[in-house]
Amino acid sequence: MARPVFHPLRVADVERLCDDAVAVTFDVPDELTEVFAFRPGQSLTLRRDVDGRDERRSYSICAPAGARPRVGVREVPSGLFSTWLVRDVKPGDEIEVLPPTGSFTPDVDVPGHHVLIAAGSGITPVLSIAASVLAHPKSRVTVLYGNRRSGTVMFADELADLKDRYRTRLELVHVLSREAREAELFSGRLDEAKLRALLPLLLDVADVDHWWLCGPYGMVTDAQRLLTSFGVPEGRVHQELFYVDEPVVTRHDEPVVDGPSAKVTVVLDGRSTEVALPKGTVILDGAQRVRPDLPFACKGGVCGTCRAKVVTGEAAMKRNFALERSEVAAGFVLTCQTLAVSDEVTVDFDA
Repeated sequence: MARPVFHPLRVADVERLCDDAVAVTFDVPDELTEVFAFRPGQSLTLRRDVDGRDERRSYSICAPAGARPRVGVREVPSGLFSTWLVRDVKPGDEIEVLPPTGSFTPDVDVPGHHVLIAAGSGITPVLSIAASVLAHPKSRVTVLYGNRRSGTVMFADELADLKDRYRTRLELVHVLSREAREAELFSGRLDEAKLRALLPLLLDVADVDHWWLCGPYGMVTDAQRLLTSFGVPEGRVHQELFYVDEPVVTRHDEPVVDGPSAKVTVVLDGRSTEVALPKGTVILDGAQRVRPDLPFACKGGVCGTCRAKVVTGEAAMKRNFALERSEVAAGFVLTCQTLAVSDEVTVDFDA
């Protein structure tokens, strides 16, 4: 099967959500309607050329299933891509966009109780998931949304409209860390202690069919630890990170291999390519010298775009915030975080 390619899409609308965040909606030509049909919770990878460099970023879709693709973007300080989207992009501009990807997605046809815990820009896929699953008349949703202040809440009006539309089936709780609330329970960070106090008051943990966690690393891991202590089965908990608190170090390789190396074979679109990589060099960075078409977006182990399967040899993944345990057990790795351990390794992007 051919790997998806980037398509130029026209920006239909740029809506300001708060001072540092916007929602960007794309027009999709009729001939690409099926290509850009998305499931709630998926993301779009955007690409632009900056001084000859291929820059890519992934942004989660915030629209409900069946709507035009729309992504939420919060400006990151000194962010090359986010600043451009938030400050400069306007309707009518064209942006290269990859078709939707990602497995942070519910089955909207199966009724159930979904609890969605988000912080900051982590609300983006949560909004898509909540609106989509509520379309089923027997589904219920609980949303816990953490922010610093009321002025930094993304999609505040849309969340309020959703609550008005599904009054009996949607519970919406805002928690603010730097702005006093009437009830102390709704002040502070959405950390393990706060969630331990809130959840039993809002719902029966054992009655929840699926938990969706999206936000910074600390919030997601706190929530995971708490749910584990409550005895929630691992298969009911789904996560997506928007950023990792630790710095990401990207290593750039020289074309000449000096010292211990490994022969790495990459398989993409049915074509195999070999490259000699210095030991200690991540596979994606090194192999891009000979295969610039290898898929990537964040290079921080968060988005999962560079996922591939180790089919021969041994490799070690330094960090992983995108793959499920079952995927890792099956041999899948994030090539942006993976080192060759054995002298010969083959990774298959088509698997």
